Amino acid sequence: MKNLMSITDLTVEEIDELMAVAEDIIANPVKYQDSCRHKLLATLFFEPSTRTRLSFEAAMHRLGGSVIGFSDSGSSSSTKGESLSDTAQVVGSYVDIIAMRHPKEGAPYVASQNASIPVINAGDGGHLHPTQTLTDLLTMKEEKGRLENLTIGICGDLKNGRTVHSLIKAMSCFKGNKFVLISTKELALPMYIKDLLSASGLDYKEVTSLDEVMDELDVLYMTRIQRERFASEEEYQAQKGCYILDHEKMLKAKSDLIVLHPLPRVDEIAIEVDDDSRAMYFEQAKYGMYVRMALILTILKKDGTPAPLVYGKCHSGVKCSNPKCITNYENEPITPIFNVIEKNPTVVRCHYCEKLIKSEDIDKQFE
Repeated sequence: MKNLMSITDLTVEEIDELMAVAEDIIANPVKYQDSCRHKLLATLFFEPSTRTRLSFEAAMHRLGGSVIGFSDSGSSSSTKGESLSDTAQVVGSYVDIIAMRHPKEGAPYVASQNASIPVINAGDGGHLHPTQTLTDLLTMKEEKGRLENLTIGICGDLKNGRTVHSLIKAMSCFKGNKFVLISTKELALPMYIKDLLSASGLDYKEVTSLDEVMDELDVLYMTRIQRERFASEEEYQAQKGCYILDHEKMLKAKSDLIVLHPLPRVDEIAIEVDDDSRAMYFEQAKYGMYVRMALILTILKKDGTPAPLVYGKCHSGVKCSNPKCITNYENEPITPIFNVIEKNPTVVRCHYCEKLIKSEDIDKQFE
């Protein structure tokens, strides 16, 4: 493992290895306190973050290393027009490993192809968030004792929720898991993630009511309605407050249910739920530090070479139709890359943000 862009970069065996290292760190923290002495982590956060950025920094410090970086794009030369490719090359000459968050989908992948050191995706737009998923997996492993044969309810913004997309990809690798997808029609799970579930042969159902499924769930993964992912305030207000977990709903749940949330929350979990022993979201945040310690340690101990840039087929002149894709960012000299999913009729998938583009959409670009 050279870089971590997606949870699917990891095999089940590698995930199990990371879980084992994290569990050993929890049990024996002193054993690891000098493991990354004289190593430097750069936290390049082009979007605001509390838990992810601070847990990465705490993880590196607890391993005996040091941290440099910035916490918003205004503190970087991107405000002067510097490309992400150039930033990655420069920072890569200063440090040993990079953790990057960026609003453009596919941005950490671009950084990984231009930096000479490992890069970890700490969240790219509404696309993926693999280290949050590792946090979720460790929490479930510790609190439920297994990652298989679970009924997992995921509630809220399933369309834009990068934590949701990464979690489903990960849990699809473990046997016997079932998914209950709880959202409004406007915030339903993207089709490419549903295709993954279908291809994995796992059971899932889509519902709009949280109440009617509470008694079925082993894990409830709540998410906030993300204001920053909406095109207008009106669209956000129409979805805000659609799902609120409160004491009354918890009365319908199993006694061994665990409630997770990637945080921050807004109003989707009532404060009264915090006192319920099944509420695990604050413990979950702490597990995030331990799993990031395990990840940093594992990557820095591995020797590897960067993966080749081009996968799939490069279509000259074709653009990704996702305006949030890093390939549509004017400062980035990036050639779009598409993987052919179907040939007749043509359907391609952007290699950077995974947006599906149909032949009619491609034709419109040349009208």
